[in-house]
Amino acid sequence: MIPVLGGLDNPGQVLRKLIESEDIIVAPGVFNPISALIAEQVGFKAIYLSGAALTGSLALPDLGIITLDEVIYFTREIAGKVSIPLIVDADTGFGEALNVIRAVKLFEKAGAAAIHIEDQVLPKKCGHLKGKKLISLEEMVNKIKAARSAAKDLIIIARTDARGVSGFEEAVERALAYVDAGAEIIFPEALYSEEEFKEFAKRVDVPLLANMTEFGRTPYFTVDQFREWGYKIVIFPATSFRASVKTIKTVYEILMKKGTQKNILDSLATREEVYRIIRYHEYEALDKKLSSTD
Repeated sequence: MIPVLGGLDNPGQVLRKLIESEDIIVAPGVFNPISALIAEQVGFKAIYLSGAALTGSLALPDLGIITLDEVIYFTREIAGKVSIPLIVDADTGFGEALNVIRAVKLFEKAGAAAIHIEDQVLPKKCGHLKGKKLISLEEMVNKIKAARSAAKDLIIIARTDARGVSGFEEAVERALAYVDAGAEIIFPEALYSEEEFKEFAKRVDVPLLANMTEFGRTPYFTVDQFREWGYKIVIFPATSFRASVKTIKTVYEILMKKGTQKNILDSLATREEVYRIIRYHEYEALDKKLSSTD
């Protein structure tokens, strides 16, 4: 491996140790390698490859039309640049149980620490939108069992979208069945209230992942609140993507109107700041070393 690049040996084990040692893990959403590097350099101990952010960055809707190969490519590119574990949104597992087995093997090879699989029918929807449909409990259990049978180091997270389709009680029922099938972490999507998050944590006794997205059905809770309620991982899946879209639009509007960027230079990363993030000088030093005849 090139010394300046990242990558982890046994990333699943790294994430498991974090879950055991940390009271809560905050994993910001990333959608390309540089956003992942920034998150690591800011100090986050884990990151999350958001399906919504990734598809949005490719100008695609989050409707399950992104391919496994595309997600694997970005997983590999991101995991290979950082030295913190990457959790990946694997949508519905890219098919049925056999497809899930292949996906698990590819995600593990690409360097993911964990993936989550959801119990929606294709075409899937954002978990905070109306119109979702669920696969049967039996189908999802089979997918989780298939994933566990294929995983060596990879952590399998089961996401249930049942709250917004058939209610809180079915979300709990499904979560417990998914744990019995081998899921190590449960992701209850789009719970509606503080009371629901608390009750879910009381009744599902495994590490839990909370989704703190914007403009959704879940009110804006803080990391401290999720910590108090017993959640182990909090993701902010599309926050940085939405911020980047807003910033890019603003910059383009200024360029169109003013014909110059000189009045917004203090809002731009300098050349040296970008070089530090992407480790330009480390690559430069490595190139010099490799080229040396000494």
